[in-house]
Amino acid sequence: MDEAPRRAGASAGTIRQADRDATGPAEHPAPSAGAVHNAAHAESPARRASHGEGPGRADTRRRIQSVALELFAEQGYDKTSLREIAERLGVTKAALYYHFKSKEDIVASLVQDYFGKIDALIAWGKTLPRTPQSRAEILSRYFDILASGSEVFRMVQHNQASVNSLAHAKNREALFRERLHSMVGVLTGPDEPLRGQLRAAVALASVSFGCMFFAERARSPGELRDTVLELAFELTGADAGAETTSP
Repeated sequence: MDEAPRRAGASAGTIRQADRDATGPAEHPAPSAGAVHNAAHAESPARRASHGEGPGRADTRRRIQSVALELFAEQGYDKTSLREIAERLGVTKAALYYHFKSKEDIVASLVQDYFGKIDALIAWGKTLPRTPQSRAEILSRYFDILASGSEVFRMVQHNQASVNSLAHAKNREALFRERLHSMVGVLTGPDEPLRGQLRAAVALASVSFGCMFFAERARSPGELRDTVLELAFELTGADAGAETTSP
């Protein structure tokens, strides 16, 4: 093949390649500026997991709360740092910050979770008829909520000076009082005489004090539950035979 035709063919190929480079193949369009930006800033699954995102996010939040409670009980609220909580969890401080920005946020979340469970119980109790069987079930579920949160109450009790000075603590007493009145309401009725309302309030107080101060005196959690609920049932006229454990 002559040199001139080879050069001509090569030049034509170069031109066709240049045309393709300029326009791009139809089946592979160039990415948009937005797509490039999103790709550059997208986090990998591993990075999202390290920040506590994804299906395990709620579990990570609960683990942080649990470890914080352990450390608060061991060395006190004031002497515990976020760094120590992160180290015991085996995560970075950045991963911890994803859920909580401070120790105060952790304590506030524990109280909010408790209020959320009580609010759900009150809403459910309002749907029930005012019967001895309903009172038994409401008191039983109330005991289970308090028993599961006993570590939180002990932590607050042992760190009163520090915890009561937190910003969210200013409204905590009012919130407790509001829910106490609501719980009395679902245990009695709108026209309940004062004596009946007081008996319901005392029954709720006996459940609270039993979980907070008498757990270590009972031979077993079952004994504590039976004893506390027996007293609460007597005060409110609940039907002990209809009492069931909460799911």
